[in-house]
Amino acid sequence: MKTRILLVEDEEHLVEVIKLNLELEGYEVEVADNGTTAIKKALEQRFNLIVLDVMLPEVDGFEVCEKIRLEGNETPILFLTAKDSGQDKIHGLKLGADDYLVKPFNLEEFLLRVKVLVKHSVKGTQTGQSLNAVHFGGNEINFVTFSVKNYEGKTFELSKREIALLKLLIDRKDSVVSRNQILQYVWGYDVYPSTRTIDNFILAFRKYFEKDVRDPQHFHSIRGVGYKFTA
Repeated sequence: MKTRILLVEDEEHLVEVIKLNLELEGYEVEVADNGTTAIKKALEQRFNLIVLDVMLPEVDGFEVCEKIRLEGNETPILFLTAKDSGQDKIHGLKLGADDYLVKPFNLEEFLLRVKVLVKHSVKGTQTGQSLNAVHFGGNEINFVTFSVKNYEGKTFELSKREIALLKLLIDRKDSVVSRNQILQYVWGYDVYPSTRTIDNFILAFRKYFEKDVRDPQHFHSIRGVGYKFTA
């Protein structure tokens, strides 16, 4: 999956320099030159990192960060700004940013910080590679052949996307997996499907694997947060 970065910056010359150097490192870069556009892109597309200026037209970077986090988006955020006071840095981190770098900055340091945050983001959307099969509640799932034998003894095959979502949820057993994490790992597209699409997958899993779909023991929807698998 291509590693994508949203660069939110309104200084054209700085955009050119940062974008070029990020692309030379192998990242795909999307640019937003104001806060309103930044929020829209951050919530509608998949990114592994958001590089965010504070002083932006329309909506400032602090408000952009706050809005993104309030919507449950966990994409790492690196503030890149001329606002260098200690209070500004504390304020940005309290709003949910992961790092804060002051302009003018050392390009090598910036790229290293980007690498660390992107690595963290990618790890957060990967499941264990050694999981080939799993058993729960009388169900058997083979992640290599995509085949299933459920608690009633019925055998069938799942789609590649169904297997990817199952693997993600089962690998994170007993933990809530956010919508954003699911979309990054399972879909990986620039524009995401709706929440209803994920809900439909969960409903299908309940029909496949739950003895009582009205009282699910394995596949849970956590309203406003995400989804959880329990064995």
